[in-house]
Amino acid sequence: MNEGYKDLGFAKLDLDRKERTGFAEVVFCEGKEEEYLKKIYKNIFDEYGEVFGTRASTAQFEAVKTVIPEITYDKTSKILKASKSDKTLIGNIAVCTAGTADIPVAEEAAQTAEFFGGKVFRYYDVGVSGIHRLLAVKDEIAKANCVIAVAGMEGALASVIGGLVSNPVIGVPTSVGYGVGAGGTAALHAMLSTCANGVATVNIDNGYCAGYLAIQINRLAVKAPGEDYDGNR
Repeated sequence: MNEGYKDLGFAKLDLDRKERTGFAEVVFCEGKEEEYLKKIYKNIFDEYGEVFGTRASTAQFEAVKTVIPEITYDKTSKILKASKSDKTLIGNIAVCTAGTADIPVAEEAAQTAEFFGGKVFRYYDVGVSGIHRLLAVKDEIAKANCVIAVAGMEGALASVIGGLVSNPVIGVPTSVGYGVGAGGTAALHAMLSTCANGVATVNIDNGYCAGYLAIQINRLAVKAPGEDYDGNR
């Protein structure tokens, strides 16, 4: 350990991050060699008793499982994690998708927020091509401290939800779509160009950043004046 990080030679683990930001370092698994990933996961797990990573493969899961037997893997979101079982989930975060094909990105967002202590409610397949499905649950979505709107194609869901609720909306464009959708570029541009107030947008398919931002907003919403994030004065 040296000045807030642990040098593994091939990686410098930011073990001081939780103290600085309130959240421990998260591992981006894609592209990492299995032996590197095993050491990274084991060191973080030994430090905190839990570890969270995104964009993992089945092969990486099998490798990490040899050093952390309790590790779990979700094929839909590609999240590889070992999480404490005694967490108290707080607040209200709504995660919405336009279609079923958007669920992998939505689950990355939802599970990120849950890992960091947020209570998440899922509203899937409520896109604007059948807007009555969204309107049927709009009152529930409006109760959330923050809403994540995940959509590909033309990305209209973020704008519609932004016009229905009073709390922040995080738009997540996905690469779902054909031709001029250009791998999510059309949805990204639509969300960035929204006329709805209170909508911010993350990068294409970036469920993780949406979930991280949502839990920050959620924690502010439930934090009483004079308290820290654990409810202590």
